[in-house]
Amino acid sequence: MIPRIAADVILVLAALPLIYNLLALWSSRQFFGRRSSRRGEPGSPSVIPTGVRRPDLANGAGPHAPLESAFLPPVSILKPVRGLDPEAYENFASFCRQDYPDYEILFCVATGDNRVGQVLERLLNDFQARRIRVISQDASGAPNDKVAKLIRLTAEASHEIVVISDSDVRVLPDYLRNVVAPLADPRVGAVTCLYAAIEEKSLADRLQTVGMISDFYPGLLVARALDGVKFALGQTIAARRSLLDEFGGYTALQDRPADDLLVGRLMAKQGYRVELLPYTIFVVADYRSLGDLWAKRLRWLTVMRHMRPWGHLGLVFTEALPWSLLAVAARPTAWTALAFLGAYAVLRIAVAWEIGVRGLEQHAVMQKLPLIPLWDILAFFLWLASFFQRRLRWRDGEFRIRRGKLVAPSALAARPPQP
Repeated sequence: MIPRIAADVILVLAALPLIYNLLALWSSRQFFGRRSSRRGEPGSPSVIPTGVRRPDLANGAGPHAPLESAFLPPVSILKPVRGLDPEAYENFASFCRQDYPDYEILFCVATGDNRVGQVLERLLNDFQARRIRVISQDASGAPNDKVAKLIRLTAEASHEIVVISDSDVRVLPDYLRNVVAPLADPRVGAVTCLYAAIEEKSLADRLQTVGMISDFYPGLLVARALDGVKFALGQTIAARRSLLDEFGGYTALQDRPADDLLVGRLMAKQGYRVELLPYTIFVVADYRSLGDLWAKRLRWLTVMRHMRPWGHLGLVFTEALPWSLLAVAARPTAWTALAFLGAYAVLRIAVAWEIGVRGLEQHAVMQKLPLIPLWDILAFFLWLASFFQRRLRWRDGEFRIRRGKLVAPSALAARPPQP
């Protein structure tokens, strides 16, 4: 039997995640509400629903509102590529179909990667009118291969405005107009946006989607509402090269994990605004198993534990399901169960609906809402496991994180003892 005062303390603590979900709901409505009030202005496009399995994004199908903006500078799209993602051709081709007057696309691939080379050769043949360059680079041995490629790409880019995106991203024809437009304001240092998964094939894919719309994005939008945007997402970062150079560019990030987050953080630290757009791009889902999902999410959480230790610890007060169950165990009455578990169910569904359906316009999310409790259980155990993870697999190597940098265990062993 739990003492009454201890039960009261548990009930108070268990209310905190519910309050957090209320804040997440308010933050989401505030963020996506900008789109309806600014529809048709630069940086505020309409969003294409992708409820069907295969939206015809590659051919630009679907209603999208072309933007009328006088700010249309030449752009260099930078694509670091490592291995062949599912539907790579369709992803790359979507960047060749942009409704934008002047841009180039630069790919950086590992020397001798024939599978990627064949896809890019087909792309060059199909889009001969586009300025596309393919840069080969030998394995650099850098811990973060993506950053090593971005160092080369930013050096090779012809234009001041660069748009960086991961190789699994697929976009609509109005993409460049939208992500570049906010840079007309000299106070904006970088632009980023949210993304939705397409081509989901497995339970792991669906759980990942549920986790993004009910967990990851709410955290981003709460952070935006309370402290501004001090992050960027690697699926899209638009920026000026000169501003990247102010903090040392990607060379300064070559041995750092979470380079995308750091670009946003360093831009904000320099006094520039990072703009998070109410605009959706797309990624092709590629979680082959629950084990694959666990490994990738655990790696990300371990990185966050090192980069934001207090914020990571504070995630315990966003875990609504474990706290609600603990409240019922501390005071096992029908009213307690109704109050906490009922509020949990309503708020979690409301947040996921607000972001997934109303915000991202991904109507197929409705079918995934029953997976929210399963995701919440998985997320709680992932959070716990992150405190015991000492090493992480990063690309083809195994590393530890020391002072925010990736360090191979062999390098640690060879390091002389500190006096």
